[in-house]
Amino acid sequence: MIKFLDLKQINAAHKMELMNAFEEVIDSGWYIMGDKLNLFEKEFAEYCGTKHAIGVANGLDALILIIRAYKELGIFKDGDEILVPSNTYIASILAISANNLVPVLVEPDIDTYDIDPELIEKKITDRTVAILPVHLYGQLCDMEKILIIAKKNNIKVIEDCAQAHGAADNSGRRAGNFGDAAGFSFYPGKNLGAIGDAGAITTNDDELAVALRALLNYGSHVKYQNLYKGINSRLDELQAALLSVKLGHLDIETEFRRKVANRYLNEINNNKLILPQVKDQSTHVWHLFVIRTADRKTLQDYLLKHDIQTVIHYPIPPHKQPAYAELVDEKHPISETIHREVLSLPISPVMKNEEISKVIEIINAY
Repeated sequence: MIKFLDLKQINAAHKMELMNAFEEVIDSGWYIMGDKLNLFEKEFAEYCGTKHAIGVANGLDALILIIRAYKELGIFKDGDEILVPSNTYIASILAISANNLVPVLVEPDIDTYDIDPELIEKKITDRTVAILPVHLYGQLCDMEKILIIAKKNNIKVIEDCAQAHGAADNSGRRAGNFGDAAGFSFYPGKNLGAIGDAGAITTNDDELAVALRALLNYGSHVKYQNLYKGINSRLDELQAALLSVKLGHLDIETEFRRKVANRYLNEINNNKLILPQVKDQSTHVWHLFVIRTADRKTLQDYLLKHDIQTVIHYPIPPHKQPAYAELVDEKHPISETIHREVLSLPISPVMKNEEISKVIEIINAY
C-alpha cells in the first residue's frame, strides 16, 4: 500500500535527534514555558522573518487568540466582519465565530484555489475589520493585491499559514510575514509537524505580542495576576523541543516534496483530470497535491484497488456544514465545485521513486 502520508517513516528519519530532544526535556525537570519553548520561538521567528513567534497549543487557538487579542486591544468588537475564503478547512471560520465576529465568505480563484483578490473588495462593508487569507495546499495567496486592498480600506490581514510552512514569494518573504499576524498549525500531518497538537503565532506587532502572551497563559504576564480573562493554550516544552529538531530539516523535506510534485505535473497525462495550477514552483511548499475530477469516487476506488491511498481535502464546504446553518442559503458555486471534485494524491518527503512512478502509471492508465 502506498500510504497517503506515512508519519511513522517521516519521524523515523529523525528518530535519534527526536529521542535526544525528548530525553533532554525529561531530564531537565522543566516542562512548561521553559528554555526549549524560548529556543523554538526564536528559531521559528527567524525562519519566518518576523520579530515574534509565540507558541500555542494548536493552530485553531492561534487564529482564535489573534482575533481575541485585537478585541482586547479595542481594535475589533463583537459583530465586526472578517473576510475569509469559502474554500477552506472550517477552522479558519471557527476562529472568527468563536470570538463573536461574523465570517463573510469570499469565493476562491478556480485555478489556485486561494481566495480571489478580485472579489474581496466587493465584500467589504463599514463593519469589515480584517481579511483572513488561507495559503491553501501550500501555495501563497496573492498577498501583494490583498495587502493593497487592506491598506486602502484600513483593515487588518491575518494569515492562516496552517498549510504553508516556508512558502515564500520571489523575494524570499515567507508566509507569516505578510499580514499583521499569522496562525500556524503543527498538527502531525503538516509539513512541520509535532508529535501531537501544537501551533504558533507570528507577528511584527509588539503590542499584539504582549497581549497574546498574556491571553494564552490564563490572561497573565505575572503569576496570579490576571490582566485578561485568558485561556490555557501553551506550547509545551516537549513539543517545542521536537519542533526545533524538525525545523532544521524542513527546507530539505520541502525540496523533496517539490520533486514529487514536479514529477506529477510533468508525467501525469490524463485528460479526465485537472492538475494543480502553479504560479511559481520554487515558492510552493506542496503540503498537498490536489487534483480534480468529476469522477472522484470512481477514481478514488480505482486507486485504492491498486493500493494507492488518497484523501479528500475537503468533502463539504463550510457553508454547507450543520454548524453554520445560518450560511446554508449562501451560494458559493466555485467552492462547491472544488469540494465536489478534489482528491489529494500521496506526497511526502519519504516517498520512494518507485512509489511516485506507480502513482503516475496507475493514474495515466485510468
